[in-house]
Amino acid sequence: LHPGLSFPGSMRIYIYVVTHDKGFAPNPFHDCCTLATCQRPIRERASEGDWVLGVGSIRNGQEGQLIYAMQVEKTMSFDRYWADPRFQQKKPEPSGIEESRCGDNIYHRDPDTDDWIQAHSYHSEPNGCQDLDHVERDTRAPRVLMSKHFVYFGNSAIDIPDHTLSNNEDISLIGFRGYKCHFPPSLQRHILEWLQDLMQTPGIQDTPTHWNSTNVSSC
Repeated sequence: LHPGLSFPGSMRIYIYVVTHDKGFAPNPFHDCCTLATCQRPIRERASEGDWVLGVGSIRNGQEGQLIYAMQVEKTMSFDRYWADPRFQQKKPEPSGIEESRCGDNIYHRDPDTDDWIQAHSYHSEPNGCQDLDHVERDTRAPRVLMSKHFVYFGNSAIDIPDHTLSNNEDISLIGFRGYKCHFPPSLQRHILEWLQDLMQTPGIQDTPTHWNSTNVSSC
């Protein structure tokens, strides 16, 4: 395998359905793919070296397709993410261009009360007030997954080859809820070999699916 595609015995592959692909969760911009909201169980459990794959939904006509894949290189707390000068461009600018509006660096604690503060973002109310439901869900796992070792297809989601998962009767990637992470070793190897090929052309391949769609409700 490619040197960047390690295969330790403890490595896991997490696969989930991306129902709202707006450049927010995941956020593939500014040379780093981040998952900072939604998918609480994955953000809570994934470790450095693990892979996270987002597949398309039936609703979006992308069933059996890959939206993105990232190998987790680093994890960071919400407070560190907010304060880190390297990720200030990831903070949303509601009046900016689409790439700026979808920033996912949106949480930090009030230094006086220790309460969570939510920036005006895709998870806040339209007027910028905090959406307490999103605050409560997102901050159950105040942890960001990040990687520069990723590929993001977005609106050009690609078919998942039959020899990996799409035709595997025991591991269907169509119409499931939650996430999957327990795969037989031989199947995990097939997935990694496929990822090796994809990573020959890493980074952003197209814009998010919902940038030009009226279906942009919050995830």
